[in-house]
This record gives sequence, C-alpha cells and structure tokens, in this order.
Amino acid sequence: MANGTELRGIALEILLEITQEKEYSHLAIRNALNKVQYLPKQDRAFINRLVEGTLEYMLRIDYILNQFSSVKVNKMKPVIRNILRSGVYQLLFMDSVPDSAACNEAVKLAQKKGFYSLKGFVNGVMRNVARKKEEITYPDAKTRPAEYLSVYYSVPQWLVERWVKAYGTETTEGMLKDFLTDHSLTIRCQLHRVDPELTINSLERQGATVERAPYLPYAYYLSDYSYLEGLKSFVMGRFVVQDVSSMLVTEAADPKPGDYVIDLCAAPGGKSLHAADKMQGEGMVDSRDLTDYKVGLIEENIERTQTLNIRAYRKDATILDKESIEKADIVLADVPCSGLGVIGKKTDIKYRTDEDKIQELSVLQKRILHNAASYVKPGGVLIYSTCTITREENQDNVAWFTENYPFVLESLDPYLCEELHSETTAQGYLQLLPGVHKTDGFFLARLRKKEETEWNN
Repeated sequence: MANGTELRGIALEILLEITQEKEYSHLAIRNALNKVQYLPKQDRAFINRLVEGTLEYMLRIDYILNQFSSVKVNKMKPVIRNILRSGVYQLLFMDSVPDSAACNEAVKLAQKKGFYSLKGFVNGVMRNVARKKEEITYPDAKTRPAEYLSVYYSVPQWLVERWVKAYGTETTEGMLKDFLTDHSLTIRCQLHRVDPELTINSLERQGATVERAPYLPYAYYLSDYSYLEGLKSFVMGRFVVQDVSSMLVTEAADPKPGDYVIDLCAAPGGKSLHAADKMQGEGMVDSRDLTDYKVGLIEENIERTQTLNIRAYRKDATILDKESIEKADIVLADVPCSGLGVIGKKTDIKYRTDEDKIQELSVLQKRILHNAASYVKPGGVLIYSTCTITREENQDNVAWFTENYPFVLESLDPYLCEELHSETTAQGYLQLLPGVHKTDGFFLARLRKKEETEWNN
C-alpha cells in the first residue's frame, strides 16, 4: 500500500497534466490509473476522487484560496497552485481526511517537489482555510445570482448566464447540482445471442451491484466493482458501457434485420454495436470515424462483443463519400459538439469551451449534415444527435437542415417510453437536461428523407 504523500503526488501529476498540458481529464485519469493497477482498490479510488473532485470544484476552490492567500491563485506557481487546490478539496469535501493530515501532506508534497522555500506559505494557507472554514463567503445569491451559481457550482459565469437565459434559474441550478452528483456507470446489456439475466447474474456473482436504469429495459447501473477488465461479462462482450441518452439514439433509429446503417462519427462504437444488436446479426453497420486510433477503439469493441454484422472504417465525415450516396436505410450523425451535457463525466469541458468554439462547431456540424443527407435512401431515416445543450448546435441546426434539404421531422413518440413524451418529441426532437431527466444532457432528432416523388413535385 502506498503512503499518503505518494498517492497525493500521483494526483498532483494528473492535475498538472490536465491544467498545464491541457490533456483531457478522463484520458489523463484513465492512463494514470492503468499504470498503478498494483495499488489496492481504495488507493486508486482515493486518487480518482481527489483529481475529479478538485477539477469539479476548481472555481470555488480558487475563489476560497483568493480569500485566504496573500498571493492570488493566478500568480502562484502551477505546482503550488495545484497542491493547494487539492489540499483545500480535502479540507472541504473529504471527511475521511483529517484537517491536520491534509495540511501536513500538502507541505510534504511541496517539499518533495523541491519548493522548500514555499512550505511555510503552503502551511499557512492550508491552516488558515482549515481554521476558518465556517467563515468562507460567497457572492450573494439574491443580488448576484449568476456569479453565485458560477462560484458555488464551479462553472464559468458566461455558461451560467447562457443557461439561465435558455432554461431559467431553477432548471439551471438543477443542472449544476447534477453535474456535481456522483452517478453509477451505465451499461447496455447485449440482447442478441445473450440472455441479459445471465449477464446480471454473472456480475452479481463477482460482487458487483446491478440496478435498473430508467427509460429502457436493458439499461442498468453498475457499481461496486474494481475495474471493468476484471469482470467476466465485460471480457465476454455481454454488455457495453453506454449512457441511456446514447441508447435512445438507436431506439429512435429503429433499425431492422437486414438494414444497412452508416454511423458517421462512431467511436468508441456504442451506437453502432447497439444497432447491430437490434438487427439480430443481419444486415450491416458501417461504423466510421476520423482517425486510426478511434477506429481501433471501435474494432476492440467489435472483437470483444463478437458482433459479426458491423465493420469499422476510417473516414472523414466532412468529406463526401460518393460510394455511399443513397445507400443507407439509416444514417446516425452523432456529431462532434461542445459536450456541455456531459460535464458531470468530463469535468474539464466546462473550462475549455467558449462562445467562439460553439459557433465553430455549429459550422462543422452543418458540413457533416450536408454529407449525411446524401447517404440516406429516399424514405430512409437520419438521426441527428449531440451530447450538448446549446440551441445553436441542436434545434437551430435541425431547423436549418429541414429548410435546406428534403427531410421532415418525424415523431419520436413511437420509439420512446411514455415518460419521455412531450410536445417536442411529438414534433420529432428531444432535448435531455441533467437534473431534469435521468441521463446526460443530450439532443436527438429523427428526420425522414422524402420519397423522390415528394420532393420532385
């Protein structure tokens, strides 16, 4: 078992990789934890929680540090800044860590990293926060609501203001709370060739906890396991890690045995595999993505699940594939997006996005939709989806698309459980919001291509 300083040192390196080298948090955490599989489960869980928690609450922690430190956060050396951030996270959010341990370990870490001259500074700031935790003040929620929500829930203020304008203060606060709530891993049980009961029983025999997830009969929450690769059912390909919102895409597409499906931005392949599973081994799913790495992820999942009616290709969705024109019964366009609906899983997204990036992504999405339109047979179906909650990337793109291409929105109600039915699902689209729905933030629309006789008249 590693000592406390070693564990905090691993967490510090991950934080520096994310905040200084701009690595994506989920990749940095996963890669680091894969290197320390020799550590006990509880040690790896400690590292994971310390990193994710510090990132989740980073804006609030910085606001607090600026109240108690003579040197403002943006003026601190990166190593010291992240030692203090992770230290304050332990003081405020990790009840299992005594205040004295959090303070002492921060000082040890500063020394270990060679900052002997700053150990007094680190010690002073940490003990100051520890002594005066109850005196921390935040912006007034009534007179400065956007600033309060931004600081307290650690989300950039421009995003808070955007969401308040779109959804109102109450719904926005519900989303922000949900982003900071721990959620169990969601899995989809394979149905073709595999009885879900066998999957569930196998997981439970290995000590995992399996609970029903909402909206779909084959979706479950999985918890109390050490790591996925240690689960027999995962290795045997009996289930796929996938959020319910993503599963709804394939439900909305409603693929049938014998269909030809093109999934344009498919990695790591969850929707493609879901479509192939629903097609009961018949027909074909072309699962495409931009890079060899992403195609490799799809191929790993194809091999693990032993799915035969699917193949992976490296293709750029922004470049027209002439051989695919009007060949597909169904096209899935789950396009690159700002990802603001999955902040709860990929915390650093909220610090990386800005208004300009949202506009750039909207243009990219239109380029992909332009090509996607060509691949659908007359009478076929296009499902447009994103894991974000901005109107520019969702409703506005669908409106632009139906105005310029021979497609019409079709009701989602025949494909969704009654609990999700609404005025917009009857019109053909669904905006899922964290805290409102029991899923990630997600958007999907079902679009049918007019028969040639319809749009040649």
